[in-house]
Amino acid sequence: MLSVKNNQEVQFSTALVASCEEIISRYPEGKQKSAMLPILHAVQAEIGWLPAAAMDHVAALLKVEPIEVYEVASFYTMYLLRPQGKFLLEVCRTGPCCLVGAEKIMDHLENRLGIKEGEITADGLFSWRGVECLAACGFGPVLQIGPAYTFYENLTTDSVDKLLESLTEQEKNIHHGA
Repeated sequence: MLSVKNNQEVQFSTALVASCEEIISRYPEGKQKSAMLPILHAVQAEIGWLPAAAMDHVAALLKVEPIEVYEVASFYTMYLLRPQGKFLLEVCRTGPCCLVGAEKIMDHLENRLGIKEGEITADGLFSWRGVECLAACGFGPVLQIGPAYTFYENLTTDSVDKLLESLTEQEKNIHHGA
């Protein structure tokens, strides 16, 4: 597990270091910077987001300036630059999904969860955000839940409520041994 303390110190797990080294080895000498995207994915998969200290560590591994890693991580929306809820609900907000109710789904999430886009519920379970195309235009509105990226299609406010209830119940069962 990656250890982050006060966003100042970072220590990658042995498995993550090995994974990063393997990723870097795929690229020819002088082109290791190309390993940045998959390494950022590996780091985010382990801790759920990319704190500055972790990005600094990635920069050191790749022998680049930290700003180069920050630029990449802040450009791509799949990289998370702050902590998220256990379940990150990502709603497609592009034209086709909006035509069939994506904005209604996002308004419903805000009201139902009591949080604005990018915030985390008090219990730490949920956060949500609008994202660009999820490549399911014929099945909108569409929502995905990371990090496994499970897709839910043809959403209604009722189906979103059932999904939230199911995820909440699933979490209760995990913590109460049911």
